[in-house]
Amino acid sequence: MNYLILGLGLFAGMHFFSMLLPGYRDTLKRGMGEGPYRGIYAFLSLLGIALVAWGYSIVSNGPEAGELAYIPLAPMRHVTMLLVLLAFVCIGAAHGRGYLKLWLRNPMSIGVALWATGHLLSNGRYYDVLIFGILLLLALFDITLSTARGKVPTHLPRLRSDVIAVIVGIVLFVIFLFGFHPYVLRVPIVT
Repeated sequence: MNYLILGLGLFAGMHFFSMLLPGYRDTLKRGMGEGPYRGIYAFLSLLGIALVAWGYSIVSNGPEAGELAYIPLAPMRHVTMLLVLLAFVCIGAAHGRGYLKLWLRNPMSIGVALWATGHLLSNGRYYDVLIFGILLLLALFDITLSTARGKVPTHLPRLRSDVIAVIVGIVLFVIFLFGFHPYVLRVPIVT
C-alpha cells in the first residue's frame, strides 16, 4: 500500500500545487522556462501514476485485496458503465473546439469526476476508495477553482469537434471495457 499512497501523494500533490498556488507555479514557470517546467511536471505526474499502478498490483494481489470499506450494490455496475461512457465523451470533448466544451467549461475534470464517481459506486475495497476518492476530489477542486476564477473556453464552436468527441469517447470506452480492464488490470467488467 506504501507505493500506492506515495504515487497518489505525488500525483495529487503536483496537481493541488498547480491549482491552489498558481502564483508560485507561475513563478517557477518563469524561472525555469515553460518547457522545462512542463517536462518536470509531466515526469513527476507520470512517476506518480507508475507508483499507483505498481502499488495497485501489489495490493490487489496481497492480503489487503479483500478488505472492504463498504459493499457496493450490484445494480451500481450499470450506473458505472453509463458514467464511464459519459466520462470518456467529456474527455474527448476536452481536446476539441466543440459546443460540448463551451457548455461543460471543464470537460476534462468533469470526465474524471464522472469516471471516479462511477468507480466509487461499484468498488468498495479500501484501496479503490482511496484511488478514486482522491481523483474525484482533484476533479471537483479543479472545477470549483476554475469556475471561481472565471476560466471558460473561448473558441468558435464546431459541430465536427463534438461528433469526434462522441466517437473518441465510445472507442475509448470499448477499448477499456474489452481490452484494458480484463487484460491489463485483470478486472473483467462484462460477465
